[in-house]
Amino acid sequence: MTAVPAPLVSVVMPVYNGDEFLAEAIESILNQTFTDFEFIIVDDGSQDLSAEIVRGYMIQDDRVHFIQLDENMGNAFARNAGIAAANGVYIATMDCDDVSLPQRLERQAAFMESCPRIGVLGARTHYVDKDMNLLLSPEEPLQHALICINFIAGSFLAHPGTMFRRSLLAAVGNYCADYATAVDLHLYLRLLTETKTRFANTPEVLILYRLHDSNISRNLDADGRARRLRLRRWMLQQLWNNTPEATFERLTDARPMHTRSWIERWSAKRDYKRLASALIAKEWVDAEDRQLLLGHIDRLIGNLSPRLWQMFVHWRRHHFGR
Repeated sequence: MTAVPAPLVSVVMPVYNGDEFLAEAIESILNQTFTDFEFIIVDDGSQDLSAEIVRGYMIQDDRVHFIQLDENMGNAFARNAGIAAANGVYIATMDCDDVSLPQRLERQAAFMESCPRIGVLGARTHYVDKDMNLLLSPEEPLQHALICINFIAGSFLAHPGTMFRRSLLAAVGNYCADYATAVDLHLYLRLLTETKTRFANTPEVLILYRLHDSNISRNLDADGRARRLRLRRWMLQQLWNNTPEATFERLTDARPMHTRSWIERWSAKRDYKRLASALIAKEWVDAEDRQLLLGHIDRLIGNLSPRLWQMFVHWRRHHFGR
């Protein structure tokens, strides 16, 4: 009997009571222009029609493999069960309420094959409502250095559109269930610090990320936000050995820079420059990317900060009317 060759890509998708959008998510994978994949769907103890929907697709397409858990074990456990059954060189994540655009796997697999240093590849993402109306179109950073500095505060990788090298996931033990709603950031930071792999995002939009009432990320509770802050604090501690509270607050403050005072912006710029230097010293970022980081910091803070001359002109007009 001839052995069936392993696919290049394993798509792993957990589902828990996701029957409303599940068929659309499944079809978006089965209709990819790239065909060398297996599709592992893990039902995490659903009480709705999710399992029945998946079985219907199994009959139609032998690339669909189904794992059914007896009870709800959580998103991280379900993803790990799918990864354990995977045979592909790459693991592509997928959520049961999102849509992968037709060229997603083709673009990402080609990128990974041509860039061996990249271990984690995201994609530009459009955020849509339940009816697929566009809500947000953020400009995710494309280069590794910018993704790393944005782990502290900013947009970095949309998890449902991510592709990993399976060997790297195995090296860090896959997902950690203890972090629940922060499981993606926790995984990214372990991959960065333990394997020193490189990250990237594709420049083209490949994922439609649906925001709706039962969406996990939309309903991120106080505990989930606290977990993310703890992870960011941990990252800074790895870089600096200590994390002054004022510095931590400046780096993780989501307010636009133009709403801050001049001294706040100056202090934040100093802190970001220190962060960039530490990333390079730890070899989490390549030394040749220093100018890329400094340019990003200037755009983030410097170009929005009033220059001393501008401040003087404003003061002079206010006091002397000229």
